[in-house]
Amino acid sequence: MTTIAELSLSTAEFALAQTIEQRPALELRVESVVAEGPTRTAPLAWFSNVDPGELESALESDPTVAEYRQLLERTADGDLFYRLEYAETAASVCRRVYSHDGTVLDAHVRDEQWTLRLLFPHREELAAAVSAIEDNGVSIDVRRMVEAGQEEQFETTAALTEPQQEAIAEAYRQGYYDVPREISLEELANELGISHQALSERLRRANRVLAGEQIDESASEMATPD
Repeated sequence: MTTIAELSLSTAEFALAQTIEQRPALELRVESVVAEGPTRTAPLAWFSNVDPGELESALESDPTVAEYRQLLERTADGDLFYRLEYAETAASVCRRVYSHDGTVLDAHVRDEQWTLRLLFPHREELAAAVSAIEDNGVSIDVRRMVEAGQEEQFETTAALTEPQQEAIAEAYRQGYYDVPREISLEELANELGISHQALSERLRRANRVLAGEQIDESASEMATPD
């Protein structure tokens, strides 16, 4: 059964520790991670509370970043959108997720800790991915793990808005969550007739609702006495 997991690991053992250290006020949220072949891993990341020059200076000197490129001009809120390419030390963590059929739904950094939200077709693949990452010398804390349900649950969950239901159901049917992906976010957005940014936001909110429902349900079941 499809499993959603929330994992925590330190920036020092994964990515962007030096950037965070240089710019402690910086806020970072990864919207998605693109795997380009067996060795290239490209996160799409939003940065806040930092000037472009300061950010790029920090990224330039960060040993976990191989390349970076700004994708959008600064938003009205002051956010910066970048495409990164991890160096080998950081990319290896993501590759172990992908090699066990996992998908990175989103990620963020807080208090020098990465929180990754991942989706796996089966719980056994999640366990194998975690073991493979830890075998590489990285310590992981599995904070939450819930069963996300079968395909029909993606399509009929009542807590989602109609546009969110449409977006996540079409993404699931067209292989957006497959590894490798069968369709890109841009292609899926074109088919749905909405912008890349709007689709990304719908999927992110829908994924959060689905994960939250399962977490709440699991917590309720654990709290109910026999």
